[in-house]
Amino acid sequence: MGIFSKLAQGLKKTKEAIAKKFYSLFTGRALDDEFFDDLENVLISSDLGVEATEQILERFKDECFERRISKAEDARELLKDIMVESIDYEVAPYEYPLIILVAGVNGVGKTTVIGKLAKYFKNKGKSVVMAAADTFRAAAGEQLEVWSQRAGVRLIKHEEGSDPAAVVFDALSSAKAKGTDVVLIDTAGRLQNKKNLMNELSKINKVVERECPDADYRTYIVLDATTGQNALSQVEAFDEIIDVDGIILNKMDGTAKGGVVFAISAERELPVIFVGVGEKIDDLAEFDAQTFIDSLFE
Repeated sequence: MGIFSKLAQGLKKTKEAIAKKFYSLFTGRALDDEFFDDLENVLISSDLGVEATEQILERFKDECFERRISKAEDARELLKDIMVESIDYEVAPYEYPLIILVAGVNGVGKTTVIGKLAKYFKNKGKSVVMAAADTFRAAAGEQLEVWSQRAGVRLIKHEEGSDPAAVVFDALSSAKAKGTDVVLIDTAGRLQNKKNLMNELSKINKVVERECPDADYRTYIVLDATTGQNALSQVEAFDEIIDVDGIILNKMDGTAKGGVVFAISAERELPVIFVGVGEKIDDLAEFDAQTFIDSLFE
C-alpha cells in the first residue's frame, strides 16, 4: 500500500463522520444564509474548532461572492481548495545527519511512534540510532528496546533515573563515530511537572547544539488524535517549553476527530508531519493535505 493510500485508509473513521455531511450539504442547495449556517455547523461538529471554522468560512464566503457562485455544487471544489491551503505547509526536506527530538505526554503512543519513525527512515536506506532519554517512566527504555529490535536499529540507553542529557550525549557520540544518518530522541512526558521537564529538555537541546551544531535538528510533538480538541492544550504547553517544528498525529485510524488538524493549524500554525494509522510498525504515513481533504469529500 502506497503512502497516500495508507493515509486515506487511516482516515476512514473521520471520512465516515464528515463525508456524508458534505455530500448532502453540497447537493441541490443555494448559497444562502441557511447554507452557510449549516456549513458552519458541519465544520464545527467535525472538530475543526471555532477559530479554524471562522477563518475557512470567511474566505469561502468572500470568494463565492467575488466569483458570483450561487449554487452549492459549484462551490464544492472551491471549499476543498481553501481547506487544503489552510493546512498545507511547505516543510523543508530532511538533511543528514538528522536529529529528531520526540515529545508528548504519557499515553499518546510516543514510544510506538519512535519505533515507526525508525522503520520509516530505515526503509529509506538510512542508518538510525535511538536515544532512550525518557529515564523517568518505569520500563520506558525496555519498551523502546522492543521497538528498536523490531525496526532493526541501535538503541542507546542508561539506567532508570539517570540523566537524560547524558543518554543523548552518548547517542550523538555513537552516531558521529559510526556515521549514523538519523538520531531519534525519546523524552519524558511528565507535563504535570513542567519545571523539571523544561530543565530536562533545555539540557538536551544544549547537548545537541554543542555536539552537532551543523545537524538538521527537528522537534516533534506526538498527539493522540482521539482526544480531538483537547490535544490543543498539549501543543500549547509543549510549545512553551520547546520550539516545536511539527506534529505527529497518532491513532488517527481509531477516531472520527481528524478535523483537529485544522484547529492545530489555525491556532498554533504548526504542520502535521506524520499520521499514525495503525498498530503495525509500517503504519506511519506522511501527511498530505490534498489526500486528507480528498478523503473527506469522496
